[in-house]
Amino acid sequence: MAGICEGRVVVVTGAGRGLGREYALALAAEGAKVVVNDLGVGTHGETGTGERPAQEVVDVIKSRGGEAVANYDDVADFDAAKGIIDAAVAAFGDLHAVVNNAGFVRDRMFVSCTPDEWDAVIRVHLRGHFCVSSWACQYWRGQQKQGKTVDARIINTSSGAGLQGSVGQSAYSAAKGGIASLTLVQAAELARYGITANALAPAARTRMTETVFADAMKAPETGFDVNDPANVAPAIVWLASADSKDVTGQVFELKGGTIMLSEGWRDGPGKDIGRRWQPKDVGAAVRALLAARTPPKPVWGS
Repeated sequence: MAGICEGRVVVVTGAGRGLGREYALALAAEGAKVVVNDLGVGTHGETGTGERPAQEVVDVIKSRGGEAVANYDDVADFDAAKGIIDAAVAAFGDLHAVVNNAGFVRDRMFVSCTPDEWDAVIRVHLRGHFCVSSWACQYWRGQQKQGKTVDARIINTSSGAGLQGSVGQSAYSAAKGGIASLTLVQAAELARYGITANALAPAARTRMTETVFADAMKAPETGFDVNDPANVAPAIVWLASADSKDVTGQVFELKGGTIMLSEGWRDGPGKDIGRRWQPKDVGAAVRALLAARTPPKPVWGS
């Protein structure tokens, strides 16, 4: 029986370990041809590790009868990111979906965060999403101009840290919040080309959670492992499939056996007095609005 991604060509960035690895394996198991992109950097983005996890994932996929190629281009280098898309077309003749997953953390309280740390995190997450998606969209728009039917997917990676913030992760939270907003704009702009854009905020055990949530997310001795990264993969496989073409502009929070839609920013209580406010009256009005609103989810770690 054919899988739901049979014949689909999918790029997964940061696919050498953790969530990305599980995405690549699950996509291949459902018939996708996968470009496994990973630089082999350390948890904090350190280069020169000598590791080649992308090839290891490719070897596993091939041993199971699937099709995959490894790619080592930098997602946040605009010119290099073209090589990721080119690798898909060269190996498999087409491209149907991009899963933007690559990233690392440099956790630091805001008052201690350095410009270099801030820039590095924003670069790999937010700029990385832009670079890879930009080249993918140029490919798909070119296909459409040639009269071909495009049924394409952008699947971005936000985070609970991006949706409500996380103590000690100001740069990461800012990048992931930007990715959630970017997804909404992509969905609105790219529908005309046959491209959907969705984002996920996965909660799972990865290298990036080990420094902050290691004890809370460790595997149980028995029973369902809620934090197993493989739990997130089925939703990504479906989003990359042809069946998801009517779903776009959504952010999904995924953990264990839960799929939840994030409703994002929406208008809350308001008060219009029909004239300009006096500064002395603003405080009472704001406190009344705060008392009337639905309480927000708290910042992680607060």
